[in-house]
Amino acid sequence: MIQFISHYTDHYSYLDSIRMALEGGCRWVQLRMKEASREEIVRTGHEVRRLCDAYGATFIIDDHVELVREIRADGVHLGQKDMPVGQARDILGDKVLIGGTANTIEEVCRHYHQTADYVGCGPFRFTTTKKGLAPVLGLEGYRDIVTKMAEQGISIPLIAIGGITAADIPDIMQTGMSGIAVSGAVLKASSPVDEMKRLMDIMKTVENENRQ
Repeated sequence: MIQFISHYTDHYSYLDSIRMALEGGCRWVQLRMKEASREEIVRTGHEVRRLCDAYGATFIIDDHVELVREIRADGVHLGQKDMPVGQARDILGDKVLIGGTANTIEEVCRHYHQTADYVGCGPFRFTTTKKGLAPVLGLEGYRDIVTKMAEQGISIPLIAIGGITAADIPDIMQTGMSGIAVSGAVLKASSPVDEMKRLMDIMKTVENENRQ
């Protein structure tokens, strides 16, 4: 699984970034607009919903539990300083996807017990697209978390995030992670659509190999 997290550059808007990810084959996108006004997020969110409907993709909004129903998002992703997963579940109910960010096994456990559907686990390495980074985990950090989850009988999809490139996918997936999230690797490419296609092809090959 590959999730795409929106960002902007001098050349592309938040909406452009999601459109290109979808054109490249990604079917799970997160609208993340940290510096934007509510009105801008709502306006962009309605456009993202239309795009995701056209491509049959899952649409997650970052942070804004109160906007999930208004923009008809499929779910919400909550950072470490956002509303607790359990509180969001009480508000949104069982049919809405809820993800949480984690950097430690303790945080993974907390999200699991609060009924998160998945956990974004990172950062894998330093990334310039997010401020206030938690300690970098790397491959060893992922292996440690996956091992401790198994010891505690906890099973929840873990999505690796943070500065991930195409070359990292095979090694990350060998640690037991369920997928990756990307942003800069796509938008910094000379052709973001082609780079998304390349990432999807690599992920498909790795997943097929791991099933054999």
